[in-house]
Amino acid sequence: MRGIKGRVAIVTGAGSGIGAAIARRLGEEGAHVALADINLDSARGVAAEIAGPKMALAVDIADPASVEAMVARVKQEMGAPTILINNAGMNVFGEPLSTTDADWRRCMAVDLEGAWHCSRAVLPDMIAGRFGAIVNIASNHSFQVIKGTFPYPIAKHGLIGMTRALALEYADRGIVINAISPGFIDTPSTQRYFAGLPDPDGARRAAESKQPVLRLGRPEEIAAIAAFLSSEDAKFMIGANVVADGGVTIRMYE
Repeated sequence: MRGIKGRVAIVTGAGSGIGAAIARRLGEEGAHVALADINLDSARGVAAEIAGPKMALAVDIADPASVEAMVARVKQEMGAPTILINNAGMNVFGEPLSTTDADWRRCMAVDLEGAWHCSRAVLPDMIAGRFGAIVNIASNHSFQVIKGTFPYPIAKHGLIGMTRALALEYADRGIVINAISPGFIDTPSTQRYFAGLPDPDGARRAAESKQPVLRLGRPEEIAAIAAFLSSEDAKFMIGANVVADGGVTIRMYE
């Protein structure tokens, strides 16, 4: 894709799942990839699979100082990033009145504020260079709600709001900011979820049967969209939310 080769890209949550697939895809497209993850060993493992320039870094996106240090190191060793993939996140699911203050703060700190910390750290250089692409990995929880998942949808709704607000603010300065809302993706965390149920195979089959495409999504499918949104080919997409959920959220009652 045009405009990725040679660019410095930061991918958060790059140690597994969707983040790992995006890091690999950007590497294949010729980007210089900084793989940032709270688990440094996981980031290093994925980095070893990328042939081109890359580096693995530990970061806690909920901590602004950790984010600033991570971006400073990327700038020192690879150059100023012009691609940021805000992928790192966590599931915090519960019943509203049973949700503790700690649960709420943890969810907002990682799933919403973390993307802002990273965006704020890279935007000044992007604005100065009049070029940059930020892709926020949201969820179909960002526009629909399932009972028992509080407060996760609130953070993801907020992430779409932040995507649109920042996209409009900096569109005239060469910065392209968009989001992707994946559905049920077959990641290691999904596999662990199934493995923890009494009938893992049956649970997987049940989940797949609810998808219009009769399967879960693949991380590589989300990575392909992220690569496109990071490229010169997406320069006219401003504040968009690309839904990639196998059609599940457009289906009415059955």
